[in-house]
Amino acid sequence: MNEKVYKTMSIAGAGNIAIGIVMVLSGITCGILAIVSGAKMLKRKSDIIF
Repeated sequence: MNEKVYKTMSIAGAGNIAIGIVMVLSGITCGILAIVSGAKMLKRKSDIIF
């Protein structure tokens, strides 16, 4: 019985680590894209007409 609980906990822990890594990488990617697009807008702010 204890072995089944240990296997379940280890699988859940590994899954949580994998999900955490994916979330960190996607957050970094979104941040980089936001910085790049903001820099492009600042570079061309003189062309923007309201």
